Amino acid sequence: MIALLRKLIVQDFWLKLFSLMLAVLIWVTVSFVIQRGASPATPLAVVAEMRTFLNLPVGIMSSAADVRNFKVAPQQVEVTVQGDAGVLQKLRSADIRVLVDLTGIEAAADLRKRVEVSTPAGIALVRVTPQEVNIIYPSAHIPRSKP
Repeated sequence: MIALLRKLIVQDFWLKLFSLMLAVLIWVTVSFVIQRGASPATPLAVVAEMRTFLNLPVGIMSSAADVRNFKVAPQQVEVTVQGDAGVLQKLRSADIRVLVDLTGIEAAADLRKRVEVSTPAGIALVRVTPQEVNIIYPSAHIPRSKP
């Protein structure tokens, strides 16, 4: 019996000691992370910042055959984007496209359309204010009802 216990402890002693030390190191690391409430990968993550662009003009996209002069109200929106700080510093308001898609739209009263925003690669859209705009048609094309 003693020989069996001795064989269990002494055989591959250095491998067992290494495994025990590795297990203790992992346990200490995990308990430290749990106490601090942080991820061990946090220093490797890219810190994202936000930037707001004010008074970006809203463009109108319509079919080439459509010659009506649509207008939108409001004509400018506020766009908040998120990305790497270095990329955001170089970002210009001209790099952000704000459009309203009016292809296939016929004249209608009180029409609201969602604003579509396209940003460069690596930049994420956070918020657009307002999210929708009113579409204003030329008065000659709006059918009027007779009293």
